[in-house]
Amino acid sequence: MVALTPGEHGALEQLEERERHIRRGATLQRENDVCSELFILRKGTMMSSVLLDDGSRQILRFLFPGDMMAISSLVYREAPETITALTDAVVCPFERSTMSKLIGDHPRLAALIMVYSQIERAALTDRLAALGRTSAKARVAAILIEMRNRMRMLDKGLSKTFTLGLTQEEIGDATGLTAVHVNRMLRQIEEEGMIARESGRVTLVDERALQRAANFVDRYAGLDLGWLPAGR
Repeated sequence: MVALTPGEHGALEQLEERERHIRRGATLQRENDVCSELFILRKGTMMSSVLLDDGSRQILRFLFPGDMMAISSLVYREAPETITALTDAVVCPFERSTMSKLIGDHPRLAALIMVYSQIERAALTDRLAALGRTSAKARVAAILIEMRNRMRMLDKGLSKTFTLGLTQEEIGDATGLTAVHVNRMLRQIEEEGMIARESGRVTLVDERALQRAANFVDRYAGLDLGWLPAGR
């Protein structure tokens, strides 16, 4: 998307100087805990969530290698979300002071962090609209597309087959559905010829039909980055 300078690459590498290994199912940050660190996800898959008043969980985002996590620690003393490992993972923690130096030394990197935050905000807005206004099938279809697209960005491949890596309960917590309803929607999407499933892997058989069913909007398309400052 943007070609970084050697100085910018070096600044980003400084964010990943330390490593912390997180086991599957472990909590990196718990909602309402005092927080001061930010993280880069180096390996594995994680999720952010909040606990609702009735004790249920709402998954907000699925997180993939390269994602910056807990950025809200820059503006809140207490964490507004819980971050949990979906797989064994490696994270790179860094302090607020490190981010402060990066912003001062590399304005374009600071602007790009804002850009990704806005892409994330738009995606969360889509999720919110879907929870209130779209069908169960559309919500499940959207999760399938989201997971495949993020994995495609990581491996630069064009494969239509991927390992979903989510339980039906986790899909339900992201879409506001029960696990039973998720199972029913997955079977319906498969019976309608949009996907095929085998041994935990999903193949997008008719991607256009799945996108239509999901009311999918690609939030990485149509970006206008002509305003970015020059790199240092």
